[in-house]
Amino acid sequence: MPFGPILKRAFYRRPTIQVARDLLGTVLVHGPTAGIIVETEAYLGGDDLASHSARGITGRTRVIFGPPGHAYVYFIYGMYECLNIVAEPDGQPGCVLIRALEPVSGLDAMRHRRPAARKPEDLAGGPGKLTLAMGITRAHNGADVTRGALVVRAPREPRQFEIAVTPRVGITQCADRPLRFLIRGNRFVSRA
Repeated sequence: MPFGPILKRAFYRRPTIQVARDLLGTVLVHGPTAGIIVETEAYLGGDDLASHSARGITGRTRVIFGPPGHAYVYFIYGMYECLNIVAEPDGQPGCVLIRALEPVSGLDAMRHRRPAARKPEDLAGGPGKLTLAMGITRAHNGADVTRGALVVRAPREPRQFEIAVTPRVGITQCADRPLRFLIRGNRFVSRA
């Protein structure tokens, strides 16, 4: 096995901020493609007005309130899909946006899906780019990431890194909250 074991549901059944930080360095795998998660953002329930769950349970947000360890995939700007992973215990809203990956497997498939990417850093350096590169669509909304074709695995050998914390990117409400986490100095993080 080229990566470590699939993360268990208990990993996600924790506070969203902790999950967002701890996902850094893990490996997102979808079919033959895989990338090390190098950037995340936490979206909390309750008064976090940037979170889709702030308006309560709707048809669109139901998965965020469901069991942890499931994918929440939504469409944005009329052209991109974004992958989030549900955190917190069942019934409590919280999810982690996967913002950027360091591609490690299936690069030919990623290049085919992202022909405009001129170099490896461009393949998955943003939430819309990474879903395109990895072949993740709204059809994966609600998918259990603890089993199946779309999973998150521990790295085979954990790397030491420093976590940088910044405000979230590309939002207007609650934009000043320091809920964006990235591997400091990693060249695959988004440019935002």
